[in-house]
Amino acid sequence: MTVEGTAAAARKPRRSSKRTSAAKTPQRSEPQLVQLLTPEGERVEHPDYSIDLSAEDLRGLYRDMVLTRRFDAEATALQRQGELGLWASLLGQEAAQIGSGRALRDDDYVFPTYREHGVAWCRGVDPTNLLGMFRGVNHGGWDPNSNNFHLYTIVIGSQTLHATGYAMGVAKDGADSAVVAYFGDGASSQGDVAEAFTFSAVYNAPVVFFCQNNQWAISEPTERQTRVPLYQRAQGYGFPGVRVDGNDVLACLAVTRSALERARRGEGPTLVEAFTYRMGAHTTSDDPTKYRADEERAAWEAKDPILRLRTYLEKQEFADAAFFTALDEESEKLGKRVREAVRAMPDPDPMALFDHGYADGNSLVDEERAQFAAYQASFADSAEEGN
Repeated sequence: MTVEGTAAAARKPRRSSKRTSAAKTPQRSEPQLVQLLTPEGERVEHPDYSIDLSAEDLRGLYRDMVLTRRFDAEATALQRQGELGLWASLLGQEAAQIGSGRALRDDDYVFPTYREHGVAWCRGVDPTNLLGMFRGVNHGGWDPNSNNFHLYTIVIGSQTLHATGYAMGVAKDGADSAVVAYFGDGASSQGDVAEAFTFSAVYNAPVVFFCQNNQWAISEPTERQTRVPLYQRAQGYGFPGVRVDGNDVLACLAVTRSALERARRGEGPTLVEAFTYRMGAHTTSDDPTKYRADEERAAWEAKDPILRLRTYLEKQEFADAAFFTALDEESEKLGKRVREAVRAMPDPDPMALFDHGYADGNSLVDEERAQFAAYQASFADSAEEGN
């Protein structure tokens, strides 16, 4: 070929083949899942994470999950009855929360979202205190410093920044405690989470980022939020990430305990992705049947975290019929106590909405208060006219 022919060939546009296009597509690496208890209730070992629990410890974890689920079911029912304005169920995520929650020391600090009812249980927060905000009678019914468990955070992802800042302070104080920030797969797309990852890595903060990947950010599936498994994102920030079977309470306990110990040793943050599933609605205002298939839920029902631990307890004869019967009775007592406590709460005062926006008052708020008061009074006037 002449020089001119070579130049012409170089100028000639080349057709892109399907093979070339496919080569440019980022390839997903196979996720590595830490599991110590299979869905069939079989105990397995992992080279990096081991755990040795007594029969009493195992029964305690089972009790935690059962009572948490019972409380959650009661709260959902109360919302349907009009006693709560909203509720965010944790159904299906009990193992992720109880396993990680029981890995904590008393001096560790937790920054939750609005669904960590199981972690709250592990921190000793009375379940009835979780319900005041959802009834509209307070902004959080507990003192965060009493249990080292922060108030629920509604703004998606912001608590990861709070946790990082707190962890940086812990390090400067020279304490050997650690911090855990809980968030969901949907929050992983928020800028706040990216900033928290950056700051925690740069300042080597003793924080564990615990992501409960329940597959759905309301109606948005995980594959529309990331091209790689979530735990692999940590690599880009310079700290380790690990994916754990979020329906395996033993694995969640072992992995979180390891991440917390690493933080206490001054080795910085860890991202834990608990691969689980939200069995119910995002909140009681949501209808999951609009965007996901019944077959998907059925497949995850077979991986139920409570059922797999019960199967293991029964196979190993670590729990007898009397234990399960007593726990059923305790569950019903808890449900009754929660139900009575909520119904005894006062109805929220609609006018209180305007009371604490400004310390010294504001003319615009005063005007809005007057308009809303007139609006409320119109219902009473209509009722009188009807009589």
